[in-house]
Amino acid sequence: MNPIHQIIDLLRNELGVVLSSTLARLLLAATLGGIIGLERQLRHKPAGLRTNMFICFGAAMFTVLSRQLAGTPSDSARIAAQIIPGIGFIGAGSILHAKASVTGLTTAATLFVVASVGMAAGGGLYLTACFATVLILIALVLLGRMEAAFLLKSFVTTYEVTGRNVDGMLREVNRLLDSEQLTMHSVHIASAAPDFRMVFSVDCEHEQQSVFSIRLHESTAFGSVTSLGVTEHE
Repeated sequence: MNPIHQIIDLLRNELGVVLSSTLARLLLAATLGGIIGLERQLRHKPAGLRTNMFICFGAAMFTVLSRQLAGTPSDSARIAAQIIPGIGFIGAGSILHAKASVTGLTTAATLFVVASVGMAAGGGLYLTACFATVLILIALVLLGRMEAAFLLKSFVTTYEVTGRNVDGMLREVNRLLDSEQLTMHSVHIASAAPDFRMVFSVDCEHEQQSVFSIRLHESTAFGSVTSLGVTEHE
C-alpha cells in the first residue's frame, strides 16, 4: 500500500476518534445540564433550562479547549481553572439581597455545581458527571420536598392594608410584628383617597405567616387586608 495513503488513513482514524470523543463529551454535558435545568424550569426558578444547559456545555467546551490549545499540562489546568471565577460572577448575579432577606442562593449554588458537571464531562469523566447529576437532582427534588413537608422553608409574604390613619397603621403593623418577632421591609405608602394604602413584605416561616395573617385580618386598625403573594426562599 502507498505510504501516503497509509498516513492519510492513520490521520483520518485518529481524527475520527478525537472528534467522536469531543462530540460525546459536549453532548453529554449539554444533556446533563439540560436535565438539571429542566427541574429548575419546572419550578419557575430564574436559571432554567437554557441557562443550566449553556453553563454545563460551556464548562465542558472550555475544558476540552484547554487540553487541545494548551502547550503543557500546567497551562491546561490554568485555563480550566478560570471557569470557576467566571461561574462565581454569574452566580452572584442571581443572588438578591433585600435588607433582612437573601434569595437566590440555591440558584447560585446550582450554577456552580452544574459547571463542575460540565468540567467532568469535558474531561472525559463520564461516570463522575452522571453520578453528580443524579446527586444534584436528589438534593433539589427530594430534599426540597422534605423541607416543605416539615415546614422548614421560609417565605416572603407581601401584604396590602388600607386605612384612614397612616401613623395608626404603622403602629399596629409594628405591634403585630413585634408580637411575632418578625421584621417588615420593602414598605410603600400611597394615598388612595379617602384611605391610605400601605404595601409591605414580611420574611417568616409557614406557621408564623399563618398566625400573622390571622392577626392582621382581626385588627380593627385596617379597612382591608389583602395578601398580594408569597415568594419561597431558596
